[in-house]
Amino acid sequence: MDTTLSLQSNLYPRITPAGAYYAVSNNTASASRTLLHGLLKSNANELISPEKLLAWTDSTDIETALSLLYRLQRLEFLYGEETPYMEEQHFSDDELPELLGKLSSVGKALLADQNGLYFANAGFHHETAEEVGILASEIAALGERHQLLLKNNLNIHHNAWGICEPSGQSELTFFPLYVGRSKLILVVGGIPDLNQEAFVTLIKILCNR
Repeated sequence: MDTTLSLQSNLYPRITPAGAYYAVSNNTASASRTLLHGLLKSNANELISPEKLLAWTDSTDIETALSLLYRLQRLEFLYGEETPYMEEQHFSDDELPELLGKLSSVGKALLADQNGLYFANAGFHHETAEEVGILASEIAALGERHQLLLKNNLNIHHNAWGICEPSGQSELTFFPLYVGRSKLILVVGGIPDLNQEAFVTLIKILCNR
């Protein structure tokens, strides 16, 4: 049986929320993250082609690149769409507060750098946001100090931290995000919902800043 993979070149590649989260949730280099980052930085209305796929995967081997693309499709990290966006996509930092608000059940979320300085905020008062940013940097540092315990001893391979109520519902969640050489922390008040297009758009903006 012929198992040779081929590229359907009339499709526009799209990243799912799961793919966007995988791309930035860890700073360990991998072929999968290379491809996802390539797509996050690309023009949203670029048709896929062998040349572009090789560029996105930073590879010269088309068979390997196709195998990787197929694997990420099966993981539901990306998919192909037959129609372009109706309007050309322009992403800017001005959209960050609106996007952040959509990720929270109570409309509260912010982005801070690893030093605790917040640079985008939705719903938090300024003074509170400053303190939450500092808290986020300290929690992210705590996670790094104990990552061997969490991964090797407890088999926990996620790096988000949360403050929960007695029923287990999150009231404040901290998601470390690795974008290029920068480490950011996404803080979401209430119950987080990253499984939506707003999160993909947020990550695209951060990757293209």
